[in-house]
Amino acid sequence: MRSPPPSHAAAPLLASLQRAPRPRILPAMERQGPESRKIILHTPEEFEPMRRAGQLAAACLDMITPHVVPGTTTGALDRRIHDWLLDHGATPATLGYRGYTKSSCISVNHVVCHGIPGERVLQDGDILNIDVTALLDGWHGDTSRMYAVGEVPKRAQLLMDVTHAAMMAGIAAVKPGATLGDVGHAIQALAERHRFSVVRDFCGHGLGRSFHAPPNVLHFGRPGEGPVLKPGMFFTIEPMINAGRPDVKVLEDGWTAVTRDRSLSAQFEHTVAVTETGVEIFTLSPAGYHKPPYPTG
Repeated sequence: MRSPPPSHAAAPLLASLQRAPRPRILPAMERQGPESRKIILHTPEEFEPMRRAGQLAAACLDMITPHVVPGTTTGALDRRIHDWLLDHGATPATLGYRGYTKSSCISVNHVVCHGIPGERVLQDGDILNIDVTALLDGWHGDTSRMYAVGEVPKRAQLLMDVTHAAMMAGIAAVKPGATLGDVGHAIQALAERHRFSVVRDFCGHGLGRSFHAPPNVLHFGRPGEGPVLKPGMFFTIEPMINAGRPDVKVLEDGWTAVTRDRSLSAQFEHTVAVTETGVEIFTLSPAGYHKPPYPTG
């Protein structure tokens, strides 16, 4: 997510929201207090609990994969996620956070992010993002992944492919001495090369013992700009890429963000760390489920 102007203290939730130069719309979950504005540099010993939290979150997304089928509801998927995390000694970090009432965010088709699981029935041809954060032993593993329901249109598949590639291009730019502008530029350049657009209203965020913390990680930008990356930084990279225009709006529920032109949107998210030599991804799929289509049977 990108850093707010100096006059604003608001920052991320599940993915923080900011709009410039227009007035920003900030769901309650996205607000943080002034005590968490400093970028934390974590010690080598703090990598291990983040690995465990990240791997558990990724394994949760692996678990839910065969259940993403036509006829199921987003609410049913959320209940499976809730029970699985509890069974594995973790807490769904979203549950009860700033009044949010579910254990995941599930965003279908033109929903950009923060989709609230409920009675929506998945249909053949849908695409959706499932976003989970496992709170394990006081550490947050935050990740999301796209899923295809049955056979999806070619452009929907291309959108998912490009979004995953854009995220990985951003991750590849992470190393000591690089900047967050380098990360955002890598994402933006790849997405726009395929004539897709990068959502500006939401961004990645720092995390660790806190669910959301500095820095804000924009998914667009200019090389050499923004905070310089240092070993021990933990943050998410989670680009939202639209098939149409980048403009979004938040619905009356205060959470659900959708594309204004109702074009499809896709998102992938990893939690990463800056290491002495480059980057470590905490949330890689243990099963090798990186992007759809996933293995069946």
